[in-house]
Amino acid sequence: MHHLAIFASGNGSNARKILEYFEHHPAIRVGAIVTNNPQAGVIRHAQEFGVPLLLIDKSMLHQKGLVAQLLKDRAIDWVILAGFLLLIPPDLVEAYPDRMLNIHPALLPKYGGKGMYGMHVHQAVKDAGDSETGITIHFVNTRYDEGHIYFQARCDVEESDTPEDIAHKIHELEYRHFAPIIEKAIRESENYP
Repeated sequence: MHHLAIFASGNGSNARKILEYFEHHPAIRVGAIVTNNPQAGVIRHAQEFGVPLLLIDKSMLHQKGLVAQLLKDRAIDWVILAGFLLLIPPDLVEAYPDRMLNIHPALLPKYGGKGMYGMHVHQAVKDAGDSETGITIHFVNTRYDEGHIYFQARCDVEESDTPEDIAHKIHELEYRHFAPIIEKAIRESENYP
């Protein structure tokens, strides 16, 4: 059995879709929800699905080996970043080589890096006049949004689209693809199930 930890800082809509997708999966379970935000909506989803919650802060995250050990104690073997806004420190990346995935609401390498999250990304796409955007699911390294790209999905951007319209299209892509792509990555890894 593979156990995922979902890291999320906000309302957790992607986390909820992942929880739903793997709730009755024969080989993959969500073993923990990790958040740095005591008011995060994702906490409600953890409670609803009966998944253990781990509340951490920046100092805990950067205390070498601490979060990795907390995850290992819970038998977590994959880490999924679903709207987690803190940079993952090198020791945690090294603890999960090729087993840490992030979703980004743009077609990397465009619109990535520090400060490029949520509506900031969609506003940048609109301001640039791009005719398409999309999502990128990538393995995590020690730099924001620069890890190996595993999957991308695209959607059109109309001239009349507002950043909110773009956000809606991106959410649809995220909800449709993220959980199945997590499953695919795990299936393609060693030792499945």
